[in-house]
Amino acid sequence: QVQLVESGGGLVQAGGSLRLSCTASVRAFSAYVMGWFRQARGKEREFVAAINRIGPTPYYADSVKGRFTIIRDNAKNAVFLQMNSLRPEDTAVYYCAAGNGNFRRDNEYDDWGQGTQVTVSS
Repeated sequence: QVQLVESGGGLVQAGGSLRLSCTASVRAFSAYVMGWFRQARGKEREFVAAINRIGPTPYYADSVKGRFTIIRDNAKNAVFLQMNSLRPEDTAVYYCAAGNGNFRRDNEYDDWGQGTQVTVSS
């Protein structure tokens, strides 16, 4: 089991930036696909970004492509989500997840963090 702790959420104006961090308590962190998902109030959880083990190669939802960047630091057991040009529609609780399956599907991830709130004001 992987324990994940997110941090870095907060309130920001539209056009601003935030950097989310997720640290993992696990020995073989590099063996996991790491993903970021978000859930806005009243909506289903949706894929935001993921980074695989090899490369590593990042993947993004179309809605955040060009604005968000996911990176991982295996030496620190951490994954980061740099969010630029934030929009009010990016407001959601953001979750970090660890898994080994299809990176876009939340049911392919086995372990989840508690989430961190991101609020973008217009």
